[in-house]
Amino acid sequence: MERILIVDDEKNYLVVLQALLADNGYEMLTAQNGPQALALAAEEEPDLVITDMRMPQMSGLDLIQRLKARFNEMPIIVMTAYGTVENAVEAMKSGATDYISKPFENTELLLTVQKALKMRRLLFQNRLLKEELKGYGEIIGDSKAMRQVYGLIDKVAATRATVLLTGESGTGKELIARAIHTRSPRAEEPFVAVNCMALTETLLESELFGHEKGAFTGATSRRKGRFEMAHGGTLFLDEVGEMSLSLQVKLLRVLQERTFERVGGNQQLSVDVRIVAATNRDLTQAVESGDFREDLFYRLNVVRIDVPPLSQRREDLPVLVAHFVKKYATEVGRPAPQVDKQAMELIYSHSWPGNVRELENAIERAVILAGDSITPGDLPLEIRPDQEAAATELPRDLSLNDALEDLERRMIIRALNEAGGVASHAAEALGLTKSNLAYKLKKYEIG
Repeated sequence: MERILIVDDEKNYLVVLQALLADNGYEMLTAQNGPQALALAAEEEPDLVITDMRMPQMSGLDLIQRLKARFNEMPIIVMTAYGTVENAVEAMKSGATDYISKPFENTELLLTVQKALKMRRLLFQNRLLKEELKGYGEIIGDSKAMRQVYGLIDKVAATRATVLLTGESGTGKELIARAIHTRSPRAEEPFVAVNCMALTETLLESELFGHEKGAFTGATSRRKGRFEMAHGGTLFLDEVGEMSLSLQVKLLRVLQERTFERVGGNQQLSVDVRIVAATNRDLTQAVESGDFREDLFYRLNVVRIDVPPLSQRREDLPVLVAHFVKKYATEVGRPAPQVDKQAMELIYSHSWPGNVRELENAIERAVILAGDSITPGDLPLEIRPDQEAAATELPRDLSLNDALEDLERRMIIRALNEAGGVASHAAEALGLTKSNLAYKLKKYEIG
């Protein structure tokens, strides 16, 4: 039952309104002046306030301002016997939701009340939705390892501290960066991501800081960089360990001084950005080898979150599998197939070097190939126990091009695993450039 507080120094109006609204299913509270209304509102927290404009001790406008300062979402309807546009405008500017002129028809009052309460319900539902969206986004899992990650997200989100996310490729570091942003005071501002490995040094500098017209061949106009785009929000620097030393110097300056210059420009630009960086490299070793600046490392490593590999959170496998089965069954427009016991045993026994991303790819493939249930034959070859024998089979369900791509994807995953997740080492082992590997990682959705 929704609760309405009526405030009026005329007892006749209190009696009439109380009877009318109570007969229509509302719980009623009454007050004859502003101070009494404020005390009742603080104690009972009504869903709606209906107040007269002219009262002793405190005017209706003053009451509105006091109520709105404490109960921002509380709707307020103003009653005025004068009915002037000026009074109505002044009341609305002070925070009133609506107004009604005395004398009024009962149906007019009831419609105004219903409209105001409907607005309150919508605001309440919208707030609940925002709170729900401020959860952990698309991160799935309730294992002990993930609960520790959630705890760190909660502690760091409300601050402006720089965060360093470490862990193997495919563990979901960008999802965690987004969760930090979503749960932060910057949630309504931009979240901007950039992959530091996917671009050459020159392109990455322009991508981060922007450029002026004529700064280089092809720069036909001024362009904002990711720092400017993320102003007020969060900038996610993925694969920050692959950044060149010269760019590391410029990044350090932004972190220290909150200023930078566009490429080809000399104007000092100030920026308010929260940095979340991620790497699958051991930056301590990179500092020792001279590949990463020690001062930048300490600037980035204010709060560190180690993202666990899937092998350390196997208790999350059932919920992850169920989530991906439902997701891809919905995409292809079919009922979600069950996962049979043997297939689930294979999923549990696999080491998952590609982590959650590898699991997602495997389940997507299985959903497409499966009948009423997912069986071992629907899973990728590398997950089956007879991997070496299976690897020599000619897959009947794939074209030559698809089979070659499947092999390439598996080789990349294996190389990343053998390189301890360090993309530059994996690229060298595969005979690829870093940018070429970055392209393939994106193509096959690895990492």
